[in-house]
Amino acid sequence: MLGAQTRMELTLNLRHGESVLLTLIIPIGLLLFFSAVDVLPSDSRDSVDFLVPGVLALAVMSAAFTGQAISTGFERRYGVLKRLGATPLPRWVLLAGKTLAVLAIEVLQVVLLVAVGLALGWEPRLPGTAAGIGWLAALLVLGTTAFSGLGLFMAGTLRAEATLAAANGVYLLLLLVGGVVFPLSELPGWLRVLAEGLPTAALSEGVRAVLADAASPGAGPVVVLACWAAASVALAARTFRWE
Repeated sequence: MLGAQTRMELTLNLRHGESVLLTLIIPIGLLLFFSAVDVLPSDSRDSVDFLVPGVLALAVMSAAFTGQAISTGFERRYGVLKRLGATPLPRWVLLAGKTLAVLAIEVLQVVLLVAVGLALGWEPRLPGTAAGIGWLAALLVLGTTAFSGLGLFMAGTLRAEATLAAANGVYLLLLLVGGVVFPLSELPGWLRVLAEGLPTAALSEGVRAVLADAASPGAGPVVVLACWAAASVALAARTFRWE
């Protein structure tokens, strides 16, 4: 049942043009744009080496949070979830199927963004191939779980129109203060402290430590992502409504 639900969710996501735009085209466009313009602080780090990990984090947020929240919110509005709720499909299978479908989409996102990054001159530096891939996978899974839980929590409690507005607003906010295209060090002190506790900043900084600095992400990003993942999944499971 979980496999069938995951396949259906994946097929629906890939058939929606707006979903493909949000999850694939926009992250690639941002990577191309910000690597071509001179907006990052000048230091010894090449801009593309800074940008690729951040855009990978943004891609996870696009698929797991923004796209997930909007599509699920309108499924709820149009009565799709109400009809599914009348079947033997358990709520946990629906939520897990949506999250697993997002993970499958993220595999495609990673492949495309890595290919574009390498074409732009990106040189990833892993702290040992096996360890680096392991850390990267763990960060992406934690980030996906955190963002998916937040998206499903929003879609399961708000009206579709409110979900659309809130998801896009949060997306823009986290893009600006999440360490995606600008270093957290450029933010004011109080805002930097706040941003470090957000899942986008934790994910981007953790992925950047692995891919750009050839180091482990450290306890900070992992703990922040784990806390967000646990809290968001618990909220989604407790409050999600079929209609």
